[in-house]
Amino acid sequence: MNIVLLEPEIPQNTGNIGRTCCATGTKLHLIEPMGFKINEKSVKRAGMDYWEHLDVTIYESYEDFLEKNPNAKIWMATTKGPNRYSDVKFEENDYIMFGKESAGIPEEILVENQEHAIRIPMNPQIRSLNLANSVAIVLYEALRQNDFAGMQMEGHLRKYDWK
Repeated sequence: MNIVLLEPEIPQNTGNIGRTCCATGTKLHLIEPMGFKINEKSVKRAGMDYWEHLDVTIYESYEDFLEKNPNAKIWMATTKGPNRYSDVKFEENDYIMFGKESAGIPEEILVENQEHAIRIPMNPQIRSLNLANSVAIVLYEALRQNDFAGMQMEGHLRKYDWK
């Protein structure tokens, strides 16, 4: 799987998303401009000691991202989307894009990708969920649909065995 952040603004969100990507074997794609420098302590603190294991690529612009990923199947996660994220079929190498925290994905991009615009259902009084939470919700659904390929499926106790 691939997570794409279009112009992320809050370093703690990007750090948390980076940690989620490490935990799931997901690639992270960051599209500039960003509201922080990628080497900021707050990004690495949120990602904890996992940041060095993150597969991350940074792009100069949305156009640069498209040019370098010409065959990408991109799902656009947005509060404006007509399709529920749980109703679409994710494939193993899909890209799931999320917009910046203050404005989301620009409408001119969404209108060109309506069939791939997905949303997380929520109460109408709420504008949006936290970006890191939204990424986790959609990513884990995509992974579930692909039977959590390559992931550890059971935990282990330190001092005891499961019966």
